[in-house]
Amino acid sequence: MTLSFFDQFMSPTLLGIPLIALALTLPWVLFPQPSTRWMNNRLLTLQNWFVSRFTQQIFQPINLPGHKWALILTSLMLFLISLNMLGLLPYTFTPTTQLSLNMALAVPLWLATVIIGMRTQPTHALGHLLPEGTPTLLIPILIIIETISLFIRPLALGVRLTANLTAGHLLIQLIATAAFVLLPIMPTTAILTSILLLLLTLLEVAVAMIQAYVFVLLLSLYLQENV
Repeated sequence: MTLSFFDQFMSPTLLGIPLIALALTLPWVLFPQPSTRWMNNRLLTLQNWFVSRFTQQIFQPINLPGHKWALILTSLMLFLISLNMLGLLPYTFTPTTQLSLNMALAVPLWLATVIIGMRTQPTHALGHLLPEGTPTLLIPILIIIETISLFIRPLALGVRLTANLTAGHLLIQLIATAAFVLLPIMPTTAILTSILLLLLTLLEVAVAMIQAYVFVLLLSLYLQENV
């Protein structure tokens, strides 16, 4: 029983071919495409409003050179939200519960922000490793601590997204299994458990959107430090 709870996080395969590539490609097919008409439909208008509001909020505190990242961070936000939301549907696979995928997204983008900081303003970028006014005896220790915290950032990005989604999926499956088992024995308890399951599902919808936003928001903060 314990192993079956974690089977949902295994990458599905067909004839030995992993289908995670199909799961990563599917969200792009669902997005509404821009039309040649003068007036957009409601779905496209809503998507354009969301993208414009999100871009404005994320890049408002960032300097003008950092606005070149608007396309990639907005696309990443839509991509993560789509993967997280589609993963809540029954009999679907959530690629963002895989730590390898989340690290593959976090490490290159974090490394790009660090490289940009080292190229454009190396003194300011290295200055983050040593706060101003540090006592002389604490300088070597603080440099080591700040360096470790710098390299932990991409790991924290990937682990945060993986842990939150994995915990949510496990809770949903545990409560759904409990409601199914209790239904013939204690119907009233099963109904209450089903109500709890519904509330938890609504919470997981919010978590799926919030975690995608937090992932991109932290990347924008790293970019803000280095631009």
